Order: sequence, then C-alpha cells, then structure tokens
Amino acid sequence: MINILISGCNGKMGQTVARIVGETEGVQVVAGIDIDTAPRNGFPVFDSFARLSTGLEEGVTVDVLIDFSHPSTLDGLLSYAKSTGMPAVICTTGLSKEQVQKIGEYSKDVPIFFSANMSIGVNLLIDLVKRASKVLEENFDIEIVEKHHNLKLDAPSGTALAIADAIADSVSYNPEYVYDRHSVRRKRGKHEIGLHAVRGGTIVGEHSVIFAGYDEVIEINHSAASKEVFAIGAVRAAKFMAGKGAGLYTMKELINAE
Repeated sequence: MINILISGCNGKMGQTVARIVGETEGVQVVAGIDIDTAPRNGFPVFDSFARLSTGLEEGVTVDVLIDFSHPSTLDGLLSYAKSTGMPAVICTTGLSKEQVQKIGEYSKDVPIFFSANMSIGVNLLIDLVKRASKVLEENFDIEIVEKHHNLKLDAPSGTALAIADAIADSVSYNPEYVYDRHSVRRKRGKHEIGLHAVRGGTIVGEHSVIFAGYDEVIEINHSAASKEVFAIGAVRAAKFMAGKGAGLYTMKELINAE
C-alpha cells in the first residue's frame, strides 16, 4: 500500500484527488496539509509541514506527496521533501520561472515529478504539436488559444506556455511569444507564436493549437470536462514515483513506463 500526503487537501483539486485515491487500488491518503484543518475526508489535516512531522500517529509513514496548493507554499514543501527524502508530485499551477528553476535544483537531491498539466491527454497533445511544428514551421503561422474558468488567476495558463516552449524547442528558429496584439499596430511576424487567454464561467480547461497556412488550417485541441482528469494523472504519477531515486521526472517518463 502506497501512503499519500496531499498538500492543499481541502481545496477543490485536493478533495478531488482524495476521492480518486479512495477509488484506486494500492493507494491511500494518510494525511493532508491545508490552512483549513477540518478533517473533511477521513484523514488528519495539519496547517504546516512542521506540525505534520510531530502530529502523525506513531507508525504512520508517508511514501509520496501530491501538491495541489499554492505557489507560496513551494519553499516549505521542497524543504520538507528534501529533509525526508520523500518523492513529491508537484501539480500546483502559476509557478514563476524562478520557482520552476528551484524545483530543478532540488530534484538533484529529491525525487520530484513536475508537469505543467497532469492530464495524459494534454501531454499527448504536446507531443503531437511538437511533431507538427517540425513539419509545418516554414509555411504555417502558429497560434495558441486557452480557455479557463473565471476564477483562474494566471494568464496565459502554464499549459499554454508549456505548449509554446515545446514548439520553440521543435522549430529551427527562435520564436517570439506575443500576448497582446492591440498595443502595437503591425503585421504579424513570421516567427511569432500568439498566446491568447479566455476567462469565463466554469470552463475547466481547453487548449487549441492553430497552424494557419495558405488556404488550409490545422487545429489540435484538448478539452477537459472535469477536474478528475488532472486528479487521475496525479494519482498515477504518485504510484509511479513511489520508491524512485532523486531526479526530475515528467509525464513523458510516466507514459513511457506504462
């Protein structure tokens, strides 16, 4: 049995992860971290990693940490993971470039799984987009459109940026990311990647990559109908990470292992 700790356990995603764990064989949640310490899902909840260290019942151990919390908690999470050697599956979005770099630094000492999006489908989309970019780069303009609910704070989404970065790694030129076209009145540059964010209603997450050429358009799309797809991916990652050694792991390694 793999024992899981959920950071951000009483948030919407944290509670979804707890439910998916309860429906999955071979895993169980033994504790959670949240500023709201109500035990909503049948396991103890602590407001900090320090309290977790002293508050767990004797004999209870944690094998993997799943994080769906907030960027502000990253330092404490990484310090705890390093001090315990615990594998961490980091799913929190809106991290800065500096924080992503810090994850990479800590992965030299700690097993860390990190992906901009925990959906298997989104990561397949990224793979398809990379292949398409290599073939179409000379004669097609590339635009990325992402849509999310009206409560999402960051824009463009981390997934949209991950898609753009994957394209940048695949093409022979250095693309320019363009986020706002209204401020400059000019013709579209040949090597631009346009990134567009839509916020409204309860849209869980939609990403479209548009390859627009002469008299033809190719679109690669992914739409998430619920938060469950991200929770399922996180739990699969947690099972994959149990017992792993130090290093930075991604969805690519998970998919290849299955």
